[in-house]
Amino acid sequence: MSLLAVNKLQVTVADKTLLRDINLSLNAGSITAVIGPNGAGKTTLLKAISGDIPCRGDIKFAGQPIYHWEAAARARKLAILSQHNSLEFAFTGTEVVSLARGPHSTGTRIDSQICIDAMSAMDVLHLAGRLYTTLSGGEQQRLQLARVLAQIWRAEDAGERLLLLDEPVTSLDMGHQHQLMRAVRDFAATGVAVLMTVHDMTLAAAYCDHLLVLKQGECVASGSAQSVLTESLLAEVFATEVTVITHPKTGKPVVIGQ
Repeated sequence: MSLLAVNKLQVTVADKTLLRDINLSLNAGSITAVIGPNGAGKTTLLKAISGDIPCRGDIKFAGQPIYHWEAAARARKLAILSQHNSLEFAFTGTEVVSLARGPHSTGTRIDSQICIDAMSAMDVLHLAGRLYTTLSGGEQQRLQLARVLAQIWRAEDAGERLLLLDEPVTSLDMGHQHQLMRAVRDFAATGVAVLMTVHDMTLAAAYCDHLLVLKQGECVASGSAQSVLTESLLAEVFATEVTVITHPKTGKPVVIGQ
């Protein structure tokens, strides 16, 4: 049984259909990337699954309708990183990450160690004592991901876990983009199902198990990177010519713009 199952999902706002008949399933330990042009409905999909916007259709998490989970229980199982995470208070890095442990009652000692482990995974432990408002955009982004990882860090706290990430590599340099994706890959391997939106298709191909392609609110392709990232499909979806080659070391697709 899939950890997350979405069937015939539809989102309509002010008589405009933003998503139509979206179906997807996620298994524990897997990463699915949602790709598509601006306005295709990628962020809307994550918001619908997390309950931030109303929708129609069937969304089941661990075999139950996701909205039937009591709020605190759901917060122990589902964590989401939005595109924009504004925080104007002068919290330290540690304080930002520790906010994630609110839904749990695991105690100060365990929570502190989880925050340290999550910050280490995102290579931001050196920012523990720094004020969040003094950090660069990339440093803030990595701290925010450490926060959402800390929220669902341990399976023994809540069982099944789902991680939703909306453009997590935004504002990161190339090195930290790969570091973040490796951290997400390692985290998924602990039994977490991950759904993320990604603009960089080569990065998605390198680290994700499954790709879902959206165009104008509809799914136009779904499958492995090798089956989805074809020159003809990408030209149709993004209205531009691309070249797709095979990476000489990994064998994964590499998308090159003209």
